[in-house]
Amino acid sequence: MCARLEVNNATFSYNGKMNIFENVSFSVDKGDIFCILGPNGTGKSTLLRCLCNLYKLKDGNILIDGHEVSQMSPSTLAKKIGFIPQIHTPAFPYTVLEVVIMGRTPHLNIISAPSENDYIIAEEAIKMADIEHIKDKPYTQLSGGQMQMVLLARVLAQEPKILLLDEPTSHLDISHQIHTIEIVRKLADKGISLIMTSHFPDHAFMASKKVGIMKNKSFMKIGSADDVITEKNLKRAYGSDIKVVYLGGDISRKITVPMLKSTIQQICNR
Repeated sequence: MCARLEVNNATFSYNGKMNIFENVSFSVDKGDIFCILGPNGTGKSTLLRCLCNLYKLKDGNILIDGHEVSQMSPSTLAKKIGFIPQIHTPAFPYTVLEVVIMGRTPHLNIISAPSENDYIIAEEAIKMADIEHIKDKPYTQLSGGQMQMVLLARVLAQEPKILLLDEPTSHLDISHQIHTIEIVRKLADKGISLIMTSHFPDHAFMASKKVGIMKNKSFMKIGSADDVITEKNLKRAYGSDIKVVYLGGDISRKITVPMLKSTIQQICNR
């Protein structure tokens, strides 16, 4: 059974005085891919941590199927929502398989060990993330990009109804960026709801059904990628000139092209 996430007038502050974000409202339904864009420091990562109850809101509420996340037990919430952080510092040299099998923890009781079925699910997650070749390597010896794919496999093994991804492609090469986007789309087709932050508007064009741009502690606009990712909105959000260009043929989608100031000056001087 899939889950619906609702955020109502959410406000967060670390010190109770200065708000990181405020009056944020949106909803995510079955099979939605909601991509959150915006410059550094706008509260995107903090918002994701609030959605999975790692941080407590100052005001407002967050609901999953009508139930407040702040009132859910950790094990119940972990069956509903999975989170992949942007940065993870490993502490112990567990193998990749051992890290991925940890994703099954919400489905086990306090004294039980992973079953054969749990290992099958973990192996399937490893295969989906395309990391079978490193499953026996120590997690502490991996590159940042490899760690990111392992965390993706772990959260896939968790089998959540809602998946939160904090800049899931930031440490990945182009091939694995595309592979991650393809996984996101497959999960949405299965009815999983996904929310991801990104600094790549092109990824929103490739995958997202809904896009929001955060600026000045809230969302400037939420809607379809075509409606939200415009040259005017990108200029307002990032303070830079970014062209939005449609490519036809086999590609048949929009892309974004950042403009160098020297190029803009040359155009103005023509």
